[in-house]
Amino acid sequence: MFESQSPSAPPPEQSTRERLETVLYELRRVIVGQDRLLDRIIVSLLSRGHVLLEGVPGLAKTLTLETVAKVAGGDFARIQFTPDLVPSDVVGGQVLDRSGDFRTRLGPVFANFVLADEINRAPAKVQSALLEVMAEGHASIAGETHPVPKPFFVLATQNPVESEGVYALPEAQLDRFAMKLIVDYPSREDEEEIVRRMASSPPEVRQLLTPDDLIALQEMADSVFVDHRVRAYAVHLVTATRSPGSEGLGHLAPYLDLGGSPRASISMIRGAKALAVMRGRNYILPEDVHNLYLDCLRHRVILSYEALAADVKPDQVLEAILEAIPQPQVELGTGRSVA
Repeated sequence: MFESQSPSAPPPEQSTRERLETVLYELRRVIVGQDRLLDRIIVSLLSRGHVLLEGVPGLAKTLTLETVAKVAGGDFARIQFTPDLVPSDVVGGQVLDRSGDFRTRLGPVFANFVLADEINRAPAKVQSALLEVMAEGHASIAGETHPVPKPFFVLATQNPVESEGVYALPEAQLDRFAMKLIVDYPSREDEEEIVRRMASSPPEVRQLLTPDDLIALQEMADSVFVDHRVRAYAVHLVTATRSPGSEGLGHLAPYLDLGGSPRASISMIRGAKALAVMRGRNYILPEDVHNLYLDCLRHRVILSYEALAADVKPDQVLEAILEAIPQPQVELGTGRSVA
């Protein structure tokens, strides 16, 4: 279908939804059985958010972002976080050249797609250096400000099964990530397919987008309409994590030490806008917010010792809140769609 087309130029008859579905299909040629992960990464890309990915080694976390970068046509950089890393290893610094002058060397964070592998293996000052760039979109080196390229997307990974030699991310830094995604083992059928594809010659993906295309898609997501009832629903879901008793969920109060911040509400609305674009709409629905709730909140709520002692997980608390608060009835024009 695409033989006569430029790799970055889809057929003119494709809608935005079809184009993004083509991108997802291309990613699935390499990444097997992680449809939700790929979907949420595209949502985060379009909403200018960053993702924290939690999973044991060997689940293709590195391969996933590398494949996204190939399909989107951006620069890819991988930073392996270790205890001996220093901030200049991430953002760069000044080096002395052969002429005896100092020049600025930009670090690997100055790329479109940055994989921060095992971010919890580096000390807090290194984590903070990365998270500052994520929040501000630039880094200061020797008094000069250097902006990161656009689009800019960080995927940070952490291993949940090891406790030695790790530096847990503080809650305030976790809040910088738009979403936290959990990657589990593939099913037996999916693993058989992974072995079949990778045991010989791994499939090569095509570049279907350019960085400029991604920026245009981000701007399209920015313009998506948000009904005030949907906005209120998102805020309602977040404030319920701070005072569950006011929602008739007093039994959850002992399990929650701290609820989600306003960043959670912002992340949900921004993500819902991107999800609407992917679904061919120029307005969001309550179900878009509903679908992103766990991903946007699971790393933002802090459970009490009582919850930890009872082996209560954040998702269990959040699912109870999600079930208790009904979605508002919002009917928008069925004929409105994204071109």
